[in-house]
Amino acid sequence: MPVDTPKAAPGAGPALGLSTFAFTACFAVWTIFSIIGVQIKQQLGLTEAQFGLLAGTPILTGSLIRVGLGVWTDQYGGRVVNLIVMLSAALATFLLSHAHTYPQFLAAALGVGVAGGSFAVGVAYVSKFFPKERQGTALGIFGAGNVGAAVTKFAAPFVMLAYGWQTVAQVWAGALAVIALVFFLFTRDDPQLVERRRTGAKPQAAATQFAPLMKLQVWRFALYYFFVFGAFVALSLWLPHYLVAVYHLDIRAAGMLAAAYSIPGSLFRVFGGWLSDRIGARLVMYLTFSVSVLCTFLLSYPPTSYVVDGVHGPIAFRIATSLPVFVVMLFGLGFAMSLGKAAVFKHIPVYYPAQIGSVGGLVGMVGGLGGFVLPIAFGELNDLTGVWTSCFMLLFVLVAGALTWMHLAIGRMERAGAPGLSDLPELPEMASLHADLQPPPASGGAARVRAASPARGAL
Repeated sequence: MPVDTPKAAPGAGPALGLSTFAFTACFAVWTIFSIIGVQIKQQLGLTEAQFGLLAGTPILTGSLIRVGLGVWTDQYGGRVVNLIVMLSAALATFLLSHAHTYPQFLAAALGVGVAGGSFAVGVAYVSKFFPKERQGTALGIFGAGNVGAAVTKFAAPFVMLAYGWQTVAQVWAGALAVIALVFFLFTRDDPQLVERRRTGAKPQAAATQFAPLMKLQVWRFALYYFFVFGAFVALSLWLPHYLVAVYHLDIRAAGMLAAAYSIPGSLFRVFGGWLSDRIGARLVMYLTFSVSVLCTFLLSYPPTSYVVDGVHGPIAFRIATSLPVFVVMLFGLGFAMSLGKAAVFKHIPVYYPAQIGSVGGLVGMVGGLGGFVLPIAFGELNDLTGVWTSCFMLLFVLVAGALTWMHLAIGRMERAGAPGLSDLPELPEMASLHADLQPPPASGGAARVRAASPARGAL
């Protein structure tokens, strides 16, 4: 007999669609400094490190508030919390257009960053409408709202060059406020909140929701997200500036080419969620980290000139990444990260179904902090080394470390779950040698018990 596929709760379609739309708008505002920051840098004469701090400041706010917003969403519902988040961010973005000094810009950027908190709200809200067999796909669709970074890169340069960066801030603020109201009016409360209201039950205590945050596994997930999301945000902010400086493009061309990274890093997150539901999040993470290690290694190689003493005299040649090759590798890196972002959040409803808000908020917070810390680190590395590709060198070290930790952790879990695996030979062709060294089998029931053990066959 065919097995019935678990159905989503009533209102799941509008909740997912409008949450994704709202998150796209929030992300467009959250990364607004990736474009207007270039003009502000020239206007104020900022250093690379100062520019990195300005671009990363909104990411700091949006990251630090995610844990609290995730818990509040579990307690009070995503509709109300998201409305407050979006209207607050819209107000701060409008006030940004009236800033004049560097401290004023930093203060306004802290308020703009509230928009980034909408991710934790959306994860906790959307996941409650879907069974766990479909949560990977649903959260992948929601996470595709990262494409808001590409929206800003495509549209903001044209508005900024025509009317100034202040107009960009005002238009983005107005659009965010309107979308906030549309989201609130056309969605419904999640099923758990509706059931609590019907029965009069109290929400789970905050202390209980925070309990899983003491587990090392949660922090390991957070490290994964520090790379797949934090580095994605950092590069979204950094790439227009990088392309202008390294390849001497104007801001419009740089914004459009940077979108070649942002778009796959966002839209393919849907595919990553679907793939995680089908083959498992673990395999998707291996694919993500393997491709990312390769791409960041190649991108980290700086343009270099060589002189070789040849048979007939010196031979000079130069190795450098051309713009088309750079864009192709960037596309591959964005694609790999998009799969990983979905795979990380596939784990959370499965392992921690009762603490999605707090765990998802923590993982999102650490990932968002990557978007704050890394642009500053990119600027500092530029100032210290004078090498533009130093940003990719840092990302290579980061992803290589995450891949190593994941592989070691998975190996420990497999050995703990199947102790018999430790008895297997390292090489299959040595199995006969190991067999010769084993003691003779016990007689009777003990032998039959060992023969029936699934430990070896389970591999």
